[in-house]
Amino acid sequence: MIEVTCLGILVADVVGKPIDTYPERGRLQLVDRMELHSGGCAANTGVSLAKIGVRTAVIGKVGNDGFGDFLVQVLEKHGIDTRGVKRDEKEATSATMVMVHSDGERSFLHYIGANAALRLEDVDMDIVRQSKVLHVAGALVMPGIDGEPTAELLRRAKEAGILTSFDTVWNTSSGWMNTVKPCLPYVDYMIPSIEEAKMLTGKEDPEDIAQVFLEHGVKVVGLKMGERGCYIRSAEVKLSIPRYQVQAVDALGAGDAFAAGFLTGVVKGWDLEQTGRFANAVGALCVTALGATTGVRSLEETLEFMQKTPMEPG
Repeated sequence: MIEVTCLGILVADVVGKPIDTYPERGRLQLVDRMELHSGGCAANTGVSLAKIGVRTAVIGKVGNDGFGDFLVQVLEKHGIDTRGVKRDEKEATSATMVMVHSDGERSFLHYIGANAALRLEDVDMDIVRQSKVLHVAGALVMPGIDGEPTAELLRRAKEAGILTSFDTVWNTSSGWMNTVKPCLPYVDYMIPSIEEAKMLTGKEDPEDIAQVFLEHGVKVVGLKMGERGCYIRSAEVKLSIPRYQVQAVDALGAGDAFAAGFLTGVVKGWDLEQTGRFANAVGALCVTALGATTGVRSLEETLEFMQKTPMEPG
């Protein structure tokens, strides 16, 4: 049985490091390293889950091109079920130029490509029904399925007895909450970044932000707080969990790694505190290596890391 199906964006990431300045027009500038990695929330979360040891499927859309071939090959290399990855004959595979700065922060140039062409009718519901959890990874940057179509997908999943999870991606448009609001009554776990959550709710304080989501029907809110760890809220629980102390190399994929850690806790039936601590640990390990999933380790290795590594003072 599939434990988690990740539905969302699939992106080929061309990662360069370090890039603190850009070349003059028409000039060349050397970097220490440049690599091609799988990216996009569905791929990042799916690969991270597979590396942890969770049985995973991915649903999304790529182009009929080299980047698309690469992404499917990477997913299959990690043992991920790719039956739900569709090919688009018109749109090229989505791609991002990732410029990693010396402090680990990054900037992006992005082509949305085939992710914009994903539609509700592309989703293989047989795969969803075989899963314990459906995780929507990349809401707000999938215009073909965002909003009401995603709400319908989540509703069908809930009717089939599937747990649902929902993560967002920053974009430059307005009206985020109008897009997301129809989905919230069907979301068991809402796990956005704190900055995205602020934009969605118009609130600043994590408790106030979580309250908005709960009032719209979400069962559990897990806010990714970066250097402040995470904040988790349900009707019964309020938790602020600090981060683990690591040397950051590359923050790319940290939020998706956190999501994978959180979903691991969900499928294993852990309580919210253990789930949040594990999610923080997976995110922390992610930032210790270049690339969105390179630093993610197995369940056993992550648990060992948690035992040996101090957390920031609360």
